[in-house]
Amino acid sequence: MKILVTGINGQVGWELLRQGPLHDCRIIGFAHNTLDITDSQAVSRELENNSPDLVINCGAYTAVDKAEAEEKKAWAVNRDGPAWLAASCAREHIPLIHLSTDYVFNGLASKPYTETSATAPLGVYGKSKAAGEEEVRAKLSNHLIIRTSWVYGIHGQNFVKTILRLVQEKEELKVVDDQWGCPTFAGDLALALLTMAKKIHTGQTNCWGTYHCCGATAVTWCAFATFILDLARKIHPVKVRNIIPITSEEYPTTAPRPKYSVLDCQKVYSVFGIRLPALSTSLDAFFAEQGK
Repeated sequence: MKILVTGINGQVGWELLRQGPLHDCRIIGFAHNTLDITDSQAVSRELENNSPDLVINCGAYTAVDKAEAEEKKAWAVNRDGPAWLAASCAREHIPLIHLSTDYVFNGLASKPYTETSATAPLGVYGKSKAAGEEEVRAKLSNHLIIRTSWVYGIHGQNFVKTILRLVQEKEELKVVDDQWGCPTFAGDLALALLTMAKKIHTGQTNCWGTYHCCGATAVTWCAFATFILDLARKIHPVKVRNIIPITSEEYPTTAPRPKYSVLDCQKVYSVFGIRLPALSTSLDAFFAEQGK
């Protein structure tokens, strides 16, 4: 199976490039500097030249705070890019898997969001990603939109790597404890995407639409940091003594964050049989990979 993947310099795209050959998938990978998804002609040209069986779009503008100042760029990558990809896929009759985010929700819910929950993004990043979803839905019938959350992986910068650095530098950490989400290991998510892609390629066509796919454990950022610290202590000495919970108001950011963005992933299990591991399992896998 031949899959064209955009955004291979990102955490999930990098994992798809690495894992694809292990699952009989030939990955044709593009980073931003080799395929600008906001360039409609370039998108059309690469799909025509490569004739993939399926496209996975991991390309995105993900700098949540920076997006507030670089609004034009965020909208171009997160809305217009998916629009060009979906339109080109429609012309070439190629299915598209498009990666989206929990930030399409406002965080005011008190129970996990389902795929039919109303979106109400708070900042430019969430708004542009929600608009990208709508473009894909409007332009291509044979699509999967996969919302995920709090991604961390071996490649690139993320919350886990930041905490691992800080516990070696500081005696005390203050971490937000009133924002809830589901940390997702990029390796787990990439395997899930490849599973979906292969099922589509082998004839599963009653699956189109929007899905939630994230780690199985809901935590706050503070609890997430504590998980990381507990595992780090088993491997080597750390400097930090305490992780202190604080409120979002005590750690202001340029862009607003949803206070609660836990996603209900029952649909992706029902349709594809996919259930991502618990946080402890995925962090163990992360640490094992880091140690190689």
